[in-house]
Amino acid sequence: MPIQQIVDSDFVIACFDEFSSELPRKTVVAMDNSSLHTSKAFKSKIPEWESKNLEIFNLPKSSPQLNLIEILWRFMKYEWIQWWAYKGWSYLVKYVDMVICGYGTEYEINFA
Repeated sequence: MPIQQIVDSDFVIACFDEFSSELPRKTVVAMDNSSLHTSKAFKSKIPEWESKNLEIFNLPKSSPQLNLIEILWRFMKYEWIQWWAYKGWSYLVKYVDMVICGYGTEYEINFA
């Protein structure tokens, strides 16, 4: 079910706290330079997460080509979107959910 609340640094921190609570081995998460990921509160949690096998890798500024979600969003917005997704918020949410659930089968990105 899609999250229907404000996503701020506190929310992201809570997600990372939960995610890092039982990591069996070192895990790296690539982060963009969103204000959510660069806040003082977020940065202050990094040493704690590192002690729990979670490493945060910050992408260079202005590098959307390195951020896989940016590539996916670009395809969703310019290649795959269907007219009905513009009818309203609930339709857009349904469209995004449909693409994410169908990624790899009905939707795929081919760089060739």
